[in-house]
Amino acid sequence: MPAFPDPDTRNDLAEDCRRCPALVEAREHISWGNGPLDADLVVVGEAPGAGDPGADRWRGGNWTGMAYTSRHSGRRIRELLAEAGYGPDACYFTNAVKCFPADGEGSNREPTPEERADCRPYLRREIEMVGPRAVVPTGKHATKSVLSLEGKRIESFLDSVLATVACPGLDTTVVPLLHPSYQDVWLSRLGYDADSYRAAIAETLAGIDASAGPGPEQ
Repeated sequence: MPAFPDPDTRNDLAEDCRRCPALVEAREHISWGNGPLDADLVVVGEAPGAGDPGADRWRGGNWTGMAYTSRHSGRRIRELLAEAGYGPDACYFTNAVKCFPADGEGSNREPTPEERADCRPYLRREIEMVGPRAVVPTGKHATKSVLSLEGKRIESFLDSVLATVACPGLDTTVVPLLHPSYQDVWLSRLGYDADSYRAAIAETLAGIDASAGPGPEQ
C-alpha cells in the first residue's frame, strides 16, 4: 500500500474559492494538489469523488483536502506509478476540477463546462509551478481538460492512452493514462495485462526527452 501523502505538501492556491456555487454547496473541502513542486510528473484526475468520511486516512479529496487520496483510485494510481518508477517524491497529484461535483444523490456527476473553465487557471498555474517532465492525465475528461490548456483535442481517448502529446505552450509533454477506476475494464481492449501496462508506462515516460527533467527512480 502506498504511503498517505504528507498534508504539508498540499498546495493551497487560494484561501477559498467561490467561482462555482453548486460546487461550493456540495463540497466539504477544496481538493488541492499535493506533492513536491519539483516533481517529474503532474498527475491529473477529473474531480474529487464523494469519498468515504468513515475511512481511517484514505477518505478522498473531498474530506482530506488533497487530490487522489481515496481508498480506491488514490491508492491505486499512486501504487501504479510507484511500481513504474515514479514514487511519491516524483509525483504531484491534482484534479482538473478541485471540488466534489455532487449529483444530488451522494455520488458524482460530470463537471459542467463552466466548472471546468473556472478551475482551468488553477490547473495551468500548478503545471507552470511544477514544470514537470510530463503531465499524466487519468481518464478521458482529465485528458480533455489538460489538452484544452494547449488548445488541443482528442478524437478517441482509448487511442490516446500512452500516446505522447507535445505541449510547447505548457513546456511539457502529456501522456494520457486510463483512469484507475476503469483500468481493469479497458486494459484487455488495449492489449495489456497489469504487468505489461505498467512496463509500457515506464517505457513511455523514460522515452520523453531527458532534457525535460530527470528520469525515473532506480
